[in-house]
Amino acid sequence: MKKYTKIHKLSDNRFLNLFKLDALTDSGRPFDYFFVSRRKAENIKLLTGDSAAEGVVIYPVLREDPEKIVMIRQYRYPLGDYLYELPAGLIDAGETPDMAAVREMKEETGLTFEVCADGDEAYRRPFFMGAGFTDESCNAVFGYASGTVSRDAMEDTESIQVLTVDKKEAQRILREEKVSIRAAYLLINFLHSDRKDPFAFLK
Repeated sequence: MKKYTKIHKLSDNRFLNLFKLDALTDSGRPFDYFFVSRRKAENIKLLTGDSAAEGVVIYPVLREDPEKIVMIRQYRYPLGDYLYELPAGLIDAGETPDMAAVREMKEETGLTFEVCADGDEAYRRPFFMGAGFTDESCNAVFGYASGTVSRDAMEDTESIQVLTVDKKEAQRILREEKVSIRAAYLLINFLHSDRKDPFAFLK
């Protein structure tokens, strides 16, 4: 059943826009429903029905020490505070999620990222971010990070600190810090990973 009568685009921004639905309850009562999308108005998922990801989150185990993972601590304006996260970013036109992960890792951290393609593809398909307020979905990309941390490719609108985190510090972060939900659930996998096979949980 179609549960709206009209879609209104309320903003005109390059990265994210606000939409209002003339929505309908199950009983047919009209009400206003607001959501945001990264897509053009004609391609929002309400119209296309697809699940293709707009972004990636990166699970970067340190190549030289698989008992450590690369995290970022990034200032988030809606919170007025820093948030512990995993590197992430948007997929550019023409990119695959793997290509976006390699590029974003270099831009945010200066590190080289080698994608691990092992395991069940089900864990790499797009999953939705927060369907109560956005149609955005995201792919997780797993792999190894190596090289030297650098800020050379970082945008000046991004306030990011790059961290290499061992399991003890990961536990502390989960207990004490503000953490994105994507990072939190992936850190749980990291805490139970085996240095000899750090991506065994994908199998």
